[in-house]
Amino acid sequence: DFSLFHLGNVLGLPAAEKIVVAASVLIFFWGAFSFITVLTERPPWTLVPCLAMLAYGYAFSMGFLNYYVSVGFACIALAVAWRGGAGNWLSAVPFGFLAFIAHPIGFLWLMATLGYVTLWRVIPEWWRLLLPIAAAAAFLFVHHYFAGSNLDVSWLQTPFYLVNGSDQLNLYGHEYALLADAAALWGVVCFVVGLLLSYENLEGAGKKLRLVLELYLVAFCATALLPENVRTDLYAGWIGLIVSRLTIISAICGISVLGCLKPRKLYFAGYAACAGVFFVLLYRDTATLNRLEANAERLAATLPYGTRIVPVLNAPDDWRVQFIHHAVESACIGHCFSYSNYEPSSLQFRIRVRPGSPVVAASSDDAESMPSGDYVVKPTDPPLTAIYQCDDSDITKLCAAPLHPGDKTETPTLNSGDPN
Repeated sequence: DFSLFHLGNVLGLPAAEKIVVAASVLIFFWGAFSFITVLTERPPWTLVPCLAMLAYGYAFSMGFLNYYVSVGFACIALAVAWRGGAGNWLSAVPFGFLAFIAHPIGFLWLMATLGYVTLWRVIPEWWRLLLPIAAAAAFLFVHHYFAGSNLDVSWLQTPFYLVNGSDQLNLYGHEYALLADAAALWGVVCFVVGLLLSYENLEGAGKKLRLVLELYLVAFCATALLPENVRTDLYAGWIGLIVSRLTIISAICGISVLGCLKPRKLYFAGYAACAGVFFVLLYRDTATLNRLEANAERLAATLPYGTRIVPVLNAPDDWRVQFIHHAVESACIGHCFSYSNYEPSSLQFRIRVRPGSPVVAASSDDAESMPSGDYVVKPTDPPLTAIYQCDDSDITKLCAAPLHPGDKTETPTLNSGDPN
């Protein structure tokens, strides 16, 4: 956020967003690459297609760039500190600090992994089995705590065994779900084949493989047992999509498991084919989102300056990336206000709202229900305009219509809708 803000002031937002997003991808990709290199003691060139798909997977496509960059910096810090020594630890501190200020989850994973690996190295070998058991027990305790608490908590409805890291490839439709399943299955095949082909040298690599397997299993326990969404206070914003974010860490650890075995052309061939399909699908579906954003910009330009909009857009039912209404919000920059923007009312970002603000909803519940279509306009609300999809056969075609008191945001008075 800081990078985009300051760079945007110098170069303008169109250039700044491209530079910042590109830098984020590079930080994540090479951070994960370097971490897997120190884990497996060899560069994972045969697994580059996996990392490429992961870099453009769910966390990236959902726009969780603060979290995404935090994980990338955490990977770099782990790679630097892995071999120990005062110099390496000091060199890792700046990257750990960057992970901390980017997003807390990346920093927490960094500290937990460093603590786990440090204990694993210093305790007697026959005690090491207790570490993954203790970690699993801790996550089980957290699970029961949230399940029995009075906090607002919701749990992921997907079966836990599908949240294994490959779900990061599930983005815009059932084809992605099939591809994610194929990638997971191919990973199991490669693991079994790798074990068989590495059998003669497995004793030497066993210690390394065991640690990496433990890291993956601990990450898998976290995604299986932690809640998906938590709200600590009735008026606070949701801490959302926790498990869906964490599976990117499971994926990094899972790729590391394959990297511990002998590098085989088999890995590269299968995952290169998966990556080919993935990026073809991604090109197709992001082109649809580009058309949606272009239509939103044209429609926003026709609205009076300072209009307060509520974007009410629905992604296709089989899309996992659902929050496509943000494409309309970006079209408002410098011209109108997205009254339903959730960030100020969540109190988790630099710009925060006070009750009675004329430009953005002050209630996190209102900000959440407006784009979902469940909000009923109040007489005390400022004049609002709904941006909605007005063609069932084309999700990119948008219209605008005023909202009146008593209207639900999903059913505005459409007589005066302006199509685009």
